[in-house]
Order: sequence, then structure tokens, then C-alpha cells
Amino acid sequence: MGLLAAINPLYSVSGFAVGLLVGLTGVGGGSLMTPLLVLLFGIHPSTAVGTDLLYAAMTKSVGTAVHGFNKNIDWRVVARLASGSIPATAVTVLVLSQLGGGGGATKLITTVLGVAVLITAVLLLTRGWLLSYLARFVPSEGPRNAAGLTVLTGVVLGVLVSLSSVGAGALGVTALFLMYPRMPASRIVGSDIAHAVPLTLLAGAGHFWLGHIDWNLLASLLTGSIPGIIVGSIIAVRVPDGFIRPALACVLLLVGGRLVF
Repeated sequence: MGLLAAINPLYSVSGFAVGLLVGLTGVGGGSLMTPLLVLLFGIHPSTAVGTDLLYAAMTKSVGTAVHGFNKNIDWRVVARLASGSIPATAVTVLVLSQLGGGGGATKLITTVLGVAVLITAVLLLTRGWLLSYLARFVPSEGPRNAAGLTVLTGVVLGVLVSLSSVGAGALGVTALFLMYPRMPASRIVGSDIAHAVPLTLLAGAGHFWLGHIDWNLLASLLTGSIPGIIVGSIIAVRVPDGFIRPALACVLLLVGGRLVF
């Protein structure tokens, strides 16, 4: 009864809407949920990021289990990403702890969140063209230093995700497509999701240590988002991707711009 009383229907409806978009497009979790909490509901940026990180860790654990069962995960790539992202996440959390909960930390998180959302929107609109263009400069078997570049990508994701809860999907998948052009798309997506679990779990634990988690908010979001993701996944085949992704990108451009400026 106590848990049910803590559920906020408005947060649950928002969770359902975002979950629906994630099920339809594979994008929109942190990039839409965190800004929504900050701008629409007035949740403190640190709390919004921390809560969303644990939310992502829980939901992507299920995705990792499914992809692992289907053998769609390259654990070598996951290990390379994690060897960069885990230390970067730890350092970022320590920096946030030194900044404290004052205006400096809030401004940093809000700005990085806005920039990350804008990057996600741009990648949604241009990923196909961008990958085709950059492929001209990348050998068909991938760059020779793919291992080192993968670790570096992990470092960037560790910092970005720890500060904003955004970037693991759009930025991570795009980078992996460039570094491993011969890898099937399903394996790239599965590897990115598998890497996101320890990344978001560690970053979420760091924000828990800093006191940035709202457990009632987390429960309310999960109550809506889990059925939303299920519904979105079921109807995804009936909704034209060419309509959903540009529409989502336009929303993210507006949200990102509002956060930055």
C-alpha cells in the first residue's frame, strides 16, 4: 500500500509516453526523460539525472538478457568500452562530489544535458548520411586502431552519461558503426546496450552516493515506462520510422536548445 501511495500518476503517464517512444525508435530514454523532468516538472537536474541513470540500468538489463540469449553481444567490444567508461565515470562522480550541490554543479549538468540532447537530435536526423560520408575515410575492415578508439569512446561516454544520462545510445551506436563496419547492426546495438548496464549502474550508484536519487519518482516512471516500451515494441512495425525519428529529433532540438540557452 505504501508503494502504491507513492506512485504519481502524472510521472507514470510521462514514463509511458517516453517508454512508447523508446519502443518505437530505440531512442528517447535519457535524451527525453531527463529534460522532461527538469523542464516540465521542475525536478532538480542532479536528481533527474541520477534517477534516470538507475532507471536506464534496470530497463537495459532486460535488453541485455534478450540480446545475450540471441547471441547479439560482442563481449570483446563491451570490455573495451567499459575499460574507458568505468574509470571516466568514477572520476566524473568524484568531480561532482567536489563541486557539491551548488550552482556550479547544477549549471554544469544542465549545460552538458542540453548539449547531449542536441547531439542526439542531430544524429537522429543525419546518422545515415554521416555514416555514408565518414565511411569514405574508414577502411572497409574498420580502422587499424579500433581497439584504442573504442576505449576512447568509452571515456567520452563515461563523462557524458555521468553528467547528463544521455549519449550511450545515439553516440555509442554511431561510433561503433564506424569502428566495426563489418559487424551486424543487431550485434552493435546489443553490445551498446550491454555496455550501458555497468555504465549507468555505476553512474547511478555514484549519484546515489551524492544523494541524487528520488525513489518514489523512479517507481512512478517504471510503472508507466515498462508497459509503454512493450506497447511501442509491438506497434513499431506498423508506424513509419521516417515519420517518428524526424518528429522526435525536432522535439529534442527544441528541448536541447531550451536547456543550453
